[in-house]
Amino acid sequence: MTLAENNFDFFVGTWSSKQRRLRKALAGSDDWYEVSATTRCWNIFDGAGNVDEVRFGDSFGLTVRLYDPGTDLWSLYWARSGGGLALPPTVGRFEADGCGRFYDDEEWDGQPIRVRFLWSGITAESARWEQAFSTDKGETWEPNWIADFTRTGR
Repeated sequence: MTLAENNFDFFVGTWSSKQRRLRKALAGSDDWYEVSATTRCWNIFDGAGNVDEVRFGDSFGLTVRLYDPGTDLWSLYWARSGGGLALPPTVGRFEADGCGRFYDDEEWDGQPIRVRFLWSGITAESARWEQAFSTDKGETWEPNWIADFTRTGR
């Protein structure tokens, strides 16, 4: 197994997090709300896949990450309780700077957007995930969801 196949090994275990979300994305807003969450994560497919389940109060989310050795890319699929599976997957990889960058193209309130997931600040005990939207094909980004994770168990 190559190193690329194990990029999400750092996230295996249990975590607490502070989740900050912009109340209204792409509206020039600076009004954020914050919730606490707990996450448990495990590998599948001998490390070529990864799953996490996050709990925000009474609701849940699930991420399935699948690695394709032919393209050296991860595909990230998000689902939430009561909302189903979000498609298309967000696709990318970890780069030499240690950050994971994953992208897809979607529609938001009737306009085409580029979506970016960014994993950064990764240590044995902490990590940051950020979602951002772009309306200009990635020239500029508006972060709208930030999660700061602290490890609670292995």
